[in-house]
Amino acid sequence: MPPTDADTDSTPCPGEGVEDTLDLRLPDELLTLFGRDQPAGAASSSSPRSLTAPRDGGPAGDDLLDTLADWSAATTPVGSFQLVPVRIERDLGRIARWMNDPAVAAFWELSGPESVTAAHLRTQLDGDGRSIPCLGVLDGTPMSYFEIYRADLDPLARHYPARPHDTGIHLLIGGVADRGRGLGTVLMRAVADLVLDNRPRSARVVAEPDLRNTPSVSAFLSAGFRFSAEVDLPDKRAALMVRDRALRSLL
Repeated sequence: MPPTDADTDSTPCPGEGVEDTLDLRLPDELLTLFGRDQPAGAASSSSPRSLTAPRDGGPAGDDLLDTLADWSAATTPVGSFQLVPVRIERDLGRIARWMNDPAVAAFWELSGPESVTAAHLRTQLDGDGRSIPCLGVLDGTPMSYFEIYRADLDPLARHYPARPHDTGIHLLIGGVADRGRGLGTVLMRAVADLVLDNRPRSARVVAEPDLRNTPSVSAFLSAGFRFSAEVDLPDKRAALMVRDRALRSLL
């Protein structure tokens, strides 16, 4: 199947600030960062493990995501939910176990020894704060994993009409018992709301689940995201899902 034209939104929606056909001219430094000047044939990937690579020499921190560590908990129909930034010494074992669940490994591709997960986490934690790995804590119990990242500063921005301060999310539900009962939808909506509440410059929250992951795509739709386009990423064909601030009260 030929690549989808990322400048065309397959599901245009009315309303201010939600048109996806914006022709955004990225600054030269961002083009360099995204590797557009790399030689033809150079390796590139857009799986969760590679979209979050830090800029060389960038200081660690989370100013690019408006001090996520200070965000308050969200009240949801299933309890109090909070994003808690990962600490490797505390959380590695738990996250590595989740990554080795076959249902998770099929899409995250981070199964194996703890060192595999540790390397993935350190790439973000040692970076400049454009991606922050978090535990999703529900009523005091860690039960999910999220990556909150600046989609406009990520290689993903090469594949869709990114806007300044677009915020992306990756996620997984850790325990088998927590899957298949609607928790994913509740948490996706809660996290999108946390982003929009705490990042006033971010007009959109985006996600790019694998098109094969039908339950994930369905959960995003139920959580107030809209399907924007199919996009060909280097390692998958993805559904670009968007939650617009302007449509927040309607979806």
